[in-house]
Amino acid sequence: MPPWNAPKAKVQLRLSVQRLRILQQKKEAQAKASRRDIASLLERGKIETARIKVETIINEDIHVELLELLELYAELLLARFGLLDQNTREPDPGIAEGVCSIIHAAPRTELKELHILRDILMHKYGREFSMAVMENRDGCVSDRVMRKLGNATPSTELVDAYLHEIAKAYGVAWAPPLPAYSADAAGDPADTSAVGEDKKELVSSSNPDEPANTLKLPAIPPVESEGKEKKPTEDNKPKSGSTAPKKGSPSPPDEPEDEFDALAKRFAALKKR
Repeated sequence: MPPWNAPKAKVQLRLSVQRLRILQQKKEAQAKASRRDIASLLERGKIETARIKVETIINEDIHVELLELLELYAELLLARFGLLDQNTREPDPGIAEGVCSIIHAAPRTELKELHILRDILMHKYGREFSMAVMENRDGCVSDRVMRKLGNATPSTELVDAYLHEIAKAYGVAWAPPLPAYSADAAGDPADTSAVGEDKKELVSSSNPDEPANTLKLPAIPPVESEGKEKKPTEDNKPKSGSTAPKKGSPSPPDEPEDEFDALAKRFAALKKR
């Protein structure tokens, strides 16, 4: 390999930044078209096909995020090129994260310019350092980059979230199915019925016509409506031979008030308070 060439390395950094931006824009345009197709599948009810396509979109989005990180690291090396141009066998701590991330992650991209930049950095810092970075010894590669390089299958919750956002963006009436535990989280309906029975007992035990601050009296038998005369009974029928009091004759002395009438008057007085 040729020796370290600072001007060439600077040019390669600029080319890498430019190509990374163009690739991101290309993948974002492709993802937009794919989202439109997924919305059409949801509208036609082809949910399983839409789920498979969404998994591809999720992986592409993660790859675009990786490209964004590599672009930032390339810009960092370009801004701190003075540290990169030092004659040392290990990178300065100010640029070590960027150097390690580009060396480790560049093979996962399709950019020829980034591959050339990786070869330049590996030649500058030697084989031993490059092997340690490729194996990520001591966690020298950024955790953010390592998370983007994972190949785990997207979870069902993440797929449903993507489908829901796509459906909402394109005006498709679709919502993810409710989780199985949602019914248990709502509570046992038997408990609510018990609460309802308690409320019924409270309502039935109180008189709705009676004010809350009145005293509770014993039950009073129904009173006949005023203005109606009592029908004569066997006890109060005038006996044969008895004569009605004549007009002008002195009225008989007042009889003592009946106990029932006294109770009714007290009840009416308490209600007026």
